[in-house]
Amino acid sequence: MENTYLNEEHHIFRKSLRDFLDKEVVPHIDEWEESGMLPKSIFKKFGEMGYFGISQEEKYGGMNLDFWYDVIFIEEVSKCNSGGFGASISAHPYLSMSHLKYEGSDYLKDKYLPKAISGEWHGCLAITEPHAGSDVAGIKTTAILQGDHYIINGSKCFITNGVSADYMIVACKTQPEKGASGISMIVVDGNTPGITRTNLKKLGWKASDTAEIAFDNVKVPATNLLGVENQGFYYIMQRFELERLTLALGALSAAEYAQEYTLQYMNERKAFGRNINKFQVLRHKMAQLYAEITVVKNYTYQICQRYNQQQYCVKEASIAKLLATELSDKVMYQCLQMFGGYGYMEEYKMARLFRDSRLGTIGGGSSEIMLEIIAKMVIDDVSYGQQTMVNSQQTHNAIDGGQWTVDQIFATLPERLKTEKAKGKNLLIEFRFDSTTYFIIIEDGKINIENSADHRPSTVDCLVETDEATYIAVETGKLNPQEAFMSGKIKVSDLGKMMEFSTLFRKMI
Repeated sequence: MENTYLNEEHHIFRKSLRDFLDKEVVPHIDEWEESGMLPKSIFKKFGEMGYFGISQEEKYGGMNLDFWYDVIFIEEVSKCNSGGFGASISAHPYLSMSHLKYEGSDYLKDKYLPKAISGEWHGCLAITEPHAGSDVAGIKTTAILQGDHYIINGSKCFITNGVSADYMIVACKTQPEKGASGISMIVVDGNTPGITRTNLKKLGWKASDTAEIAFDNVKVPATNLLGVENQGFYYIMQRFELERLTLALGALSAAEYAQEYTLQYMNERKAFGRNINKFQVLRHKMAQLYAEITVVKNYTYQICQRYNQQQYCVKEASIAKLLATELSDKVMYQCLQMFGGYGYMEEYKMARLFRDSRLGTIGGGSSEIMLEIIAKMVIDDVSYGQQTMVNSQQTHNAIDGGQWTVDQIFATLPERLKTEKAKGKNLLIEFRFDSTTYFIIIEDGKINIENSADHRPSTVDCLVETDEATYIAVETGKLNPQEAFMSGKIKVSDLGKMMEFSTLFRKMI
């Protein structure tokens, strides 16, 4: 399987990384598990080796390599018998630095990325709150603009690297009354006055510091805003794609590590005069686990390839995260059973592997949330694909006050089009607003959008007349379409054609 996606350079990189981990990390794991956090020196060593700059731009000190180097990195750090180490060392490049890379202004990138890539600084991503975990829209931390600064108040919890981080990527409500549409992402220096951090005691992942963070009138320059104000919810949704892939890869890699360790033990442990790997019931359990790991890993690698090719894969990444973390729990449970009483002893690796695996089905979106996301996309036809609209470089100057515009919504139509369902369809719909007219042309599964009078067709299948605010409210779920039609806010010349047209597009969030 690996030969399908990995070349010789990838394999050399894996060997070099494994040698580095065996020398600089594995001998210190027990010490870090006891202390409850990683020392800053290990971040610097990783930075010196270039591991934090794998996919970062060269001008900031990165190497701009393909995503398969990241896959190898995640897999190998997950085979050090410490979920906490893997979590902390991965959270820095794949959570905090990811937002800087994609949403950071040139000023923020210049300030933070060189030191983050070198390991001099490391960061955390602060989204979860005591009353808002998977419900990102429910966060209560506020960032109110006063002059040229934001004043942040609120709290975060369960934040990996939250105690030790030199900087934080913080999700805040810049317009609390707007719910999900009022969330922004802001970079906060860890030493800013008004921040209090407490290290939480956990069941597993003990080598990573996990913080409860309080913000008390924390003053942050307005220039520390990531991307566009009030677009934070969509940035979070976009970055979740990568986070779920990293969690899936880490869970599978840990499961492989646990099975290898267990098979070694089974080859040495004797019962009733023979090695326990000769008992059919135990052999078949291991064979079943191996088969399941292989299947889920193959699927996850396919999604990694899609991500590497910059294809949209929110649904598939959610599936990978769901299956991989649930499987990891199953593998750890069965492997620990093979050790009998020794599996329950702290001096054996299985005890820690068992504890650490449990967080996989909770962190980064619980299994229940993954199932609901999949259900919404499969059953309710919801699309989470606004990345073309909310790319920070394209929208820094395009979004007024964080509100959607008609231009931006129409820009999502090609991505939201159900191409299979649209095959064989030929429709021409005219949307007439207060000051703008659009022509949406569907021809055998392809879409074309025009808003120039020079391209006005002689006839259309359906004319839709409304104002921009009403249309935006309908598309963003703030106004029921039926209510809009009944109240006369939207006028349609041919309702049947309009309904046929509407079924060809996935819904927005």
